[in-house]
Amino acid sequence: MKLSRLVVVGCAMVALSTCVSEEIAVDSFVIATGQHFTTSAPVVTWQHDEGYDGHRETCWFRDDVLPIKPAPGCNTRRRYSARRARGEKAAKAVAESGWTLDLLRERVDQIVLHYDACGCSKKCFEVLHDRRGLSCHFLLDVDGTIYQTLDLTARGRHATIANDRSIGVEIANIGAYGQRSALDRWYVRTPAGDVKMRFPEELGDPGLRTPGFVARPARSNLIRGRVNGHDLMQYDFTDAQYASLAKLVRTLAGVFPKIRLAVPRDAAGRVREGMLPRAEFDAFTGVLGHSHVQKNKTDPGPAFDWERLLREAAHRP
Repeated sequence: MKLSRLVVVGCAMVALSTCVSEEIAVDSFVIATGQHFTTSAPVVTWQHDEGYDGHRETCWFRDDVLPIKPAPGCNTRRRYSARRARGEKAAKAVAESGWTLDLLRERVDQIVLHYDACGCSKKCFEVLHDRRGLSCHFLLDVDGTIYQTLDLTARGRHATIANDRSIGVEIANIGAYGQRSALDRWYVRTPAGDVKMRFPEELGDPGLRTPGFVARPARSNLIRGRVNGHDLMQYDFTDAQYASLAKLVRTLAGVFPKIRLAVPRDAAGRVREGMLPRAEFDAFTGVLGHSHVQKNKTDPGPAFDWERLLREAAHRP
């Protein structure tokens, strides 16, 4: 077993951390209110030199300070906001002493999943932080590496009305489209008959942390489906992404008891394909997609395997 320097440091710092037997520098914890919570997923936090720091008040990949193409209301140095507490008593406590874990547990009850439409977490952070002035708590790369960019006390700018109560996860995937031309730039069928990702040359170094990793969709066929009124096609996420996401969701549901291992379903028990009515959204606690929050969104897309995520997240080794 070869351990990188940062793995050894991480295990020395946190007694509950677990070393990972891959040649990537990771820890095995997530951070909420400054506290570390063990997970078996490979996580790189913003505290590492090789992580991405969403708290930073300047651009990450360029010398600019403000985002260069900010989303409405996001032309600010700070790319995240303060969570708004629910109720007068909680708001007073947060105003006086900041977020405690108990207060945060009362507030956070959703995980919102996105595809990043960038194809890799390095590009995703550049678009969110440097260009748009946005943020998301976690980025999940194609090799299964998770980047935590913000403490979970922060209100990430990722899903409008869900931001105060949710944790956001951007999953590296170029996305879902009505035509396959965009997908053909990113995926190629091999002589063996399977499909693998092919990063476009103009992207440059995608920044994957697993040496030699080849990203292959968990299912090699093109998945078609309808989301918020759009007929779309998409390639699946990787097995490594499903494995890491399941571990992350399991951990977060353990830290935040109001997050159920549940997804939005219709009366027949099928996973909902589009935006939830406001009353249903307000009542929902668990894991949902950006498309369940906003009518103009389609992520994580028709290829995302919700049943697989729930099955693996519920499994405790």
